[in-house]
Amino acid sequence: MIQFHPVEVVGVRVEMPSNQPIILLKQIDGIRYLPIWVGSAEATAIAFAQQGLVPPRPMTHDLLLTVINELGGKINKVHLTELRDGIFYSELHLNNGVVVSARPSDSIALALRSEIPILATEDLFAAAGIEIPDESEDEVEKFREFLEDINPEDFLA
Repeated sequence: MIQFHPVEVVGVRVEMPSNQPIILLKQIDGIRYLPIWVGSAEATAIAFAQQGLVPPRPMTHDLLLTVINELGGKINKVHLTELRDGIFYSELHLNNGVVVSARPSDSIALALRSEIPILATEDLFAAAGIEIPDESEDEVEKFREFLEDINPEDFLA
């Protein structure tokens, strides 16, 4: 049986010198973190959702969520499933039993907008997780402080 761990989004940051956005997820029931590299548009969508910002017109993730809801569907949960050939995979689990493969960045953006659980497999943590013991919490706090000073517009080209 596949073991899942609930995760929370710590935030989005830009890795230097490559200027590549990263989503950092924390295992809620442990000390492991998952860094997932994403595109700029997805990083912006996630940062907007985290900060509760609503753009004047719907972003793609807002549109998709509206379409799903208007068709009577609902996303119940997101599974971050695996890392294969350097690519992360995820699934959207809908209320009617349908499971849709998706990019983790899209899944996370939808999960934040829907306020639904994000769950990562033990295999994914084994492949890409980073342990940060509690005594290293100051590093995480520094990262959180960085996130407080960054705006979603910083990701726009």
